[in-house]
Amino acid sequence: MPETFFHHAKQVFDTGLELNLLQEYVMIPLDIFKDVMQNKSVTTPLEAWLTFLSEDDPEKIISLITNFPEFKPMYETAYQLCRNIERVMGLFSEELRELDRNTVMYMIEQQQQLEEKDAQLEQQNAQLEQMNVQLKQKDAQLKQQNAQLNKQAEEIAALKQAFAQLQSPANKKV
Repeated sequence: MPETFFHHAKQVFDTGLELNLLQEYVMIPLDIFKDVMQNKSVTTPLEAWLTFLSEDDPEKIISLITNFPEFKPMYETAYQLCRNIERVMGLFSEELRELDRNTVMYMIEQQQQLEEKDAQLEQQNAQLEQMNVQLKQKDAQLKQQNAQLNKQAEEIAALKQAFAQLQSPANKKV
């Protein structure tokens, strides 16, 4: 929408229910505003504020201050701030210090989370190792029981064979 720079939206229910909700949205693309206002003069307070936020052309700034003198102190403050490089750098330095503090805190939190996860993994590894030892013990028990069962099966087979020999007609001489 190259000619529209003011977009207003609010929530509407598809059922027709009407409520005055607090959520309303305004989107103003300043580049489109500048294009629309390129050959027009600023006449409304809204246009004045948008011009204040978007213009850096000295002629347009002078025109804005002429038509809307309430912007002059704000431009003077911004101008003085820009002239005092040390103060600007101080602002940036303070922001960078805050950013560094936040980054350090974030890194400490991440390190603590990693240490907690490492501790959990070590605990799980210990549990798995313990279960592995138990499984090996049970495997040894099963092998021992299997050997006993094989020995008993051999004894049963030998007893069956001996019993079959006792039952055979050659052994039935009475």
